[in-house]
Amino acid sequence: MNISEVICKESSHLPVSLANEVLDFIQFIKIKHKLQDSYIANLKAAQDPVMNHLWGNDGDEVWNVM
Repeated sequence: MNISEVICKESSHLPVSLANEVLDFIQFIKIKHKLQDSYIANLKAAQDPVMNHLWGNDGDEVWNVM
């Protein structure tokens, strides 16, 4: 049995609230160590041009109050 199977087996015996904590911790570790799913990273990168166009234009200066 590999480590992911052990984690899955152990977490399957937890109440939902504690299983959610385990999931949150796994996601924290992925962020901390910059281990992202390339699919998600690619989706975020694909949004950049559109979002930069929407938010990075002269018409938005009215919202930059700080």
